[in-house]
Amino acid sequence: MSRFKIILKHGILITAFIGGFFFLSKFLGIHENPYLRFINLLFVVIGIRQAIKTNIKRNKETNYITNLGVGLQTAGLAVILSIIGVISYVELINPEFLLTMNNSFLIGGDLSLAELFITLLIEGMASVFVGSFVVMMFYKNHDKLLSHQHKTV
Repeated sequence: MSRFKIILKHGILITAFIGGFFFLSKFLGIHENPYLRFINLLFVVIGIRQAIKTNIKRNKETNYITNLGVGLQTAGLAVILSIIGVISYVELINPEFLLTMNNSFLIGGDLSLAELFITLLIEGMASVFVGSFVVMMFYKNHDKLLSHQHKTV
């Protein structure tokens, strides 16, 4: 499987989980709880891990920088798609949700939709970098482990 397909597949999956979780929380009436947004980070980290793991298994790729790039691109795509989803939701379905976001302690302020986009982009990209580097801590010695296993077999 090409890296592009891995990135695309896992980026879309992360976005789907984030969107699905939002609509589930909306259905349960808890969508205004700002603490639930931290669960999105969990979806991002799991998606990054799966993308890197897939790249290692399917492509036999053990280069740290290459796998870090897969993680960054996967999560970056998911963040962009999720922000597009939030903006679309506010514009097309529920304009009052902008007020809910502004009242959140995570956003805090009277932001326009464009300012909210920038805020979510910065917040999202921070989670992309942190999540990718955290996941790569588990895979940083993967190539050394593989070469050691081949020598002992």
